[in-house]
Amino acid sequence: MRRRRVVAIVPAWNEAGAIGKVVDEIKGFDPAIDVVVVDDASTDGTAAVAELHGATVLCLPFNVGIGGAVQTGFRYALEEGYELAVRLDGDGQHDASEIPKILGPAEAGEANLVIGSRFIDPGGTYRPPFARRIGIGVFARLVSILGGQRVTDTTSGFVALDRAGIELFATQFPHDYPEVEATLVALRSGLRVVQVQVDMRERTTGSSSITFVRSLYYIVKVMLALLVASLRRYPRLEGARR
Repeated sequence: MRRRRVVAIVPAWNEAGAIGKVVDEIKGFDPAIDVVVVDDASTDGTAAVAELHGATVLCLPFNVGIGGAVQTGFRYALEEGYELAVRLDGDGQHDASEIPKILGPAEAGEANLVIGSRFIDPGGTYRPPFARRIGIGVFARLVSILGGQRVTDTTSGFVALDRAGIELFATQFPHDYPEVEATLVALRSGLRVVQVQVDMRERTTGSSSITFVRSLYYIVKVMLALLVASLRRYPRLEGARR
């Protein structure tokens, strides 16, 4: 039975210290997965390192932010005819060996979007700072209410999608701190959303873009964005809710 084409989309901004290992881990786990690194106008050689390690690199001419970079990857996947996509962050926090956990339900036709959640299992190893944990909980509760389905981790950047999910996110993907709103968009568009437990490693290079002050701005902005998104009408995509 022919395996469907799979692409791993890796957005990266100034991740020269980690991106090579990320690409190697994906290729080492499954050489059949095509790796596409979306370089968001890095200034530290991220693109060169990714290319040296065998990834296809899409270089953006200026910095568009995580949402724009991720959507660029989905648009590439759509145009190149990929049937399945996995998204991982470029900082090395996502373990490529866990790809089967999130890819499996999409590959089996059980889900259009599979979210790698850190919080399904109370005994999971990931322990965010208290303030971030509160924010994650608030977002999860709000998305669950507005989307009509319980979700536990709306800030995860470790996801898998089938063709319907790729088509949706290629055209409807938020640009600012996108993961939370993207989950709601998927639910409101009728995609089958499944969660699986994953672990996440600590960042070893670079630094998070979210400072304490920005986190307050983030909370307010995301909550407003979710309320606006809940009022929009989204088309039901072919292939969803089979």
